Order: sequence, then structure tokens, then C-alpha cells
Amino acid sequence: MHVRTAKEIGTFIRDQRKRQKLDQATLASLIGVNRRWVMEVERGKPRAEIGLVLKALAALGLSLSVHRDDISGSSANALDTVDIDAIVRKAKEPAT
Repeated sequence: MHVRTAKEIGTFIRDQRKRQKLDQATLASLIGVNRRWVMEVERGKPRAEIGLVLKALAALGLSLSVHRDDISGSSANALDTVDIDAIVRKAKEPAT
């Protein structure tokens, strides 16, 4: 699934929550937020805190993968997948 907007990720979260037969209040409790936050994210709130969105995905047993698209918009092959761990390691290295 390609997710490019807050609305799309909200729709995905809502779909997965419903598939798991969770109500918004239960998901909110798992994340540590109120039901209103879940409602707003599911509607595509563009300024939702990324950390909480990741917690919502984790609470649903999901993870987020990031892939580079080519100019035409099609997904890049597996060899061109972004290695977030390498990026984090490099960011933690002392400046030279």
C-alpha cells in the first residue's frame, strides 16, 4: 500500500482498527491518547504528532516502511529501499 497523505494513513488506521474489531476508545487507550485524537487522525489530521501515529500503528500490530519512488511515481525496487537504521547511525556519529 502506498500512503502519501495524512488522509490515506488515517483511512488505513481506521480500516485496520475495524478489522481488529477495536473501537476508537480502546485504540486510544492503547496509544495513551483520548478518543478525539483517534477520530482526528482517522479523518486525516495533517498535523498529528508522528510519534503518536507510530504508536497507533504499533498498537495495531503494524509497522511503517519507507521506500524511494522514481520520478514517474512508481515504487523503487528492493535494492533502492531506504535504510533508516543506517541513517540513524550516521546521525549519531560525532561531527568531524
